[in-house]
Formats: sequence, C-alpha cells, structure tokens
Amino acid sequence: MLVVTSEKIEGRRIVETLGLVKGNTVRAKWIGKDILAALKNIVGGELREYTEMLSEVREESISRMIEEAEKLGADAIISARFMTSQTMGGAAELLAYGTAVKLE
Repeated sequence: MLVVTSEKIEGRRIVETLGLVKGNTVRAKWIGKDILAALKNIVGGELREYTEMLSEVREESISRMIEEAEKLGADAIISARFMTSQTMGGAAELLAYGTAVKLE
C-alpha cells in the first residue's frame, strides 16, 4: 500500500476517493523505563525510552490505517498525517489518518 503525505501521487491518477481511514494506539512503558526517563530528564539528553515507544506506536498506527484502507479496496492513502497526545504520564496515543483512494 502506497502511503504519502501529498494530495496526489505523481504519475498516477486518482479515480475514486474512498474516504477517511485511520489507525491509532495508546502505549505506555513499564515503570522501570519511566524511572530511567525521569532521571535522564534531570541531567538532560535524549529520552530513548520514549523515542522507542513513539516509534513503535507510529508503526502500529500506520499498520492499522493501512488495514482499514485495504478493507475499502484502496490502492493508496494520500494526505497522511499523524497526531499525538499524552493520555497520562508515560502513556501516549498516536493517531495516523489519511484519505483512501483508488488509482488508475
């Protein structure tokens, strides 16, 4: 499945718009990693535990969005976007969304 952030796909013609597709997930790290991240926050530097967590949720959200598009018979997803929010300390939601389309 082709997923792009643009409104069109160069060299391909969109023949049908199937609608909004989305995928989201909420994840939290276990308390041990939360404590390590808190300590790093005091001294500075990258919070790798959270970088890793957000990378995992991004991939899961994209996968769920693609699944939804495949159910509609889409060939691609255009105008793909991400939105994230903190649901509680140490837990984040990531939403991936875009427009499912059929290509010529």
